[in-house]
Amino acid sequence: MRIKKIIVFLAAAAMLCAASACKNSGDNRQDSEKEEDLSAESKTASRDSVVIAIGSEPETLDPTKGWGHGSCPIVQSTLVKYTADLDFENDLAVSYDLSSDGLIWTFTIRDDAYFTDGEKLTAFDAAFTLETAKAAQGSVDLTYMESATALDEATLRVVLSKPASIFLNTVASIGIVPMHAYDENYGASPIGSGPYKFVEWRPQEQILFTANEEYYGGAPAIKNVTVVFMSEDAALAAVQAGQVDVAYSTASLGTAKVNGYHVESIASADNRGFTLPLQPDEGKSTQSGAPIGNNVTCCLEIRQAIAYAIDRQQIADLVLNGFGRPAYSENDGMPWNNPEVVIETDVEYAKKLLADAGWQDHDNDGIVEKDGLKAEFSCLYPSGDSVRQAIAMAAAQQVKAIGIQIHVEGTSWDEIMQRMFSQAVMMGWGSAIPNETYYLYRSQGAFQDDFYNPEGYQNPVTDGYLEDAMGALTADEANASWKNVQWDGAAGTAMKGQCPWVWIVNLDHVTYVRDGLSIGEQPIHGHGHGLPLIQNLHRWAWEE
Repeated sequence: MRIKKIIVFLAAAAMLCAASACKNSGDNRQDSEKEEDLSAESKTASRDSVVIAIGSEPETLDPTKGWGHGSCPIVQSTLVKYTADLDFENDLAVSYDLSSDGLIWTFTIRDDAYFTDGEKLTAFDAAFTLETAKAAQGSVDLTYMESATALDEATLRVVLSKPASIFLNTVASIGIVPMHAYDENYGASPIGSGPYKFVEWRPQEQILFTANEEYYGGAPAIKNVTVVFMSEDAALAAVQAGQVDVAYSTASLGTAKVNGYHVESIASADNRGFTLPLQPDEGKSTQSGAPIGNNVTCCLEIRQAIAYAIDRQQIADLVLNGFGRPAYSENDGMPWNNPEVVIETDVEYAKKLLADAGWQDHDNDGIVEKDGLKAEFSCLYPSGDSVRQAIAMAAAQQVKAIGIQIHVEGTSWDEIMQRMFSQAVMMGWGSAIPNETYYLYRSQGAFQDDFYNPEGYQNPVTDGYLEDAMGALTADEANASWKNVQWDGAAGTAMKGQCPWVWIVNLDHVTYVRDGLSIGEQPIHGHGHGLPLIQNLHRWAWEE
């Protein structure tokens, strides 16, 4: 069928959204113009098409540069893929083996996979893809890969410089690109072997896909897909007008009742919490000149008192309208999560932690102090991110009851980059790949000019667990070490341990879905409300 110009909107990865959150008045005008351009015909759902509203436009559709990273690229196929419970199953690979030393992976490639230009997909394409991804040095980390070589059309050999337990997680999100049709423009007009074919990309408006009828996994039931980009408010308006079939929403908007639609609240590890600088202010700075250290948050009792004083369920219920759950780590619900990180809200214990360490309210102003130092500091959030603002303010109000004053302050990501090593930040993470824990907590990552480990967590014991996890030969061995990073029974990154983070909530990904449309079994989502939703698009279907 002819796909008319339809504009839809959906929310995206919070970090990406936040980077452009300060929108000018022109955005609202553009949203209005887009809504006017919706045709009346779009108000009636086609039984073989969907219009999906997401909020963040991808930078590229090139998997070697990050498209589909942590989820599924849909246009391209992967060697292995995730199941709904985050296990692995074969995709392009019909089998794979790992050498006893953990250094050599050998994949056997299926013989019925073809790119949509008719060329057969072979191990040469897979080797080319992995080598290209390594050279790109983007969001796909293959620094530990020495080489990827095709021994013949059906056999791929990958040699690592050291064992890497995350290798399967990585290749599960790298779509294989065609060696014969790859160039610098590939990311804007890709060819793949996945369940969907790329049709058209109109920047800042929409991307069109159509079903790959020759897909080796079987042609998808949904034949035509329009993905459009807009703000949360505009997305809800499009739902209310019946102009889209699926639209992301937010906790604040997800309570609206719309005839013909229902809300699906999808569990995620998309978390929000405070980073708290662990070092005192000694006049040090990062290489870029950003100040390091905070004399209040460097105190363990302050960090732990905050952690125990916060009522996470209350924030999830009131601030997120029930579209969320308490968070206790960066990977709640994942196979590598340690359930021992869970703590109960205990305000009296929080007060005792402070009192035992000598923090008292000597001047009766409601703020405790120690040696003349008031227990107060700033918590930064990206201006325009109403969810982070609301969570931070609610947590600050709860913490004030134990005598700690948190000044919630909205600012730009550029300023946050300069102040995050000395002030708390309302951050967000959450991934389907466990190496996120590695980057968040490795000692060598402290005080680098990125968003990993700005709090300056450094611990040689944890570093040992991290290296053990990364180098494990089996998922079970790796998961045991990932769990020890969080809590080994005596110490760790958990809030009952060194508490470099105070985790608060995991956001549910609130999605409006037109009645009669099944969006399949959604795996637990990682960070970002957009790409994770469509990773199982080939399993969507209109119900009879």
